[in-house]
This record gives sequence, C-alpha cells and structure tokens, in this order.
Amino acid sequence: MASTTTLLPASVRATLPPLYGQEETPDPVVYARFFTPDSYWTWLATEFDPEEGRFFGLVDGFEAELGYFLLEELETSRGPLGLSIERDWHFTPAPLSTVR
Repeated sequence: MASTTTLLPASVRATLPPLYGQEETPDPVVYARFFTPDSYWTWLATEFDPEEGRFFGLVDGFEAELGYFLLEELETSRGPLGLSIERDWHFTPAPLSTVR
C-alpha cells in the first residue's frame, strides 16, 4: 500500500488550494494526477482539504465527472490486476482544459 507521504508528499500537498479555493475559476488548475497503472482510471486534483483528506477534481473512470474523492480511497484501492494507484511524478500543474 502506498503511504500518504508517497502518494501525496508535503511538497505537492502545499500547492493544492483548499476546497472551494478555485470555485469561481472557470478553468481551475490541476495540481496532481493520480492513475491506476493497470486500467484507464485517472483522478485530477484541483483542491484538497487536509483535515478530511478530501480532494475535489475530475474523476475519469466509467465516465468523466467533477466531484470529491478521498486520499484514503486512493491509498487503499487497487486496479483489476491488484496494482496500487500512483501519482504521476512527472505531472506539471496546468489548467483542467489543457490536462483533459
């Protein structure tokens, strides 16, 4: 299982705006990308509440939709081959319209 510091290190955590921090932004910035290496699911994080461990962003799985997802769920979920969810270490923050 990936640890919190691996999946969301302090350096990345510090860049994420709080929940509702980009609510009025028409094209919010994505600060972190998570993915399952053994399937097509991705999570694009635009905001984060460190106390609840809750993100807001785009979840792209069966369909793409904006919503909330939990750090704990990312840490404990597995893809179809049993692989852990990973953070894209090479991801550069960019507007959602660009990342999508």
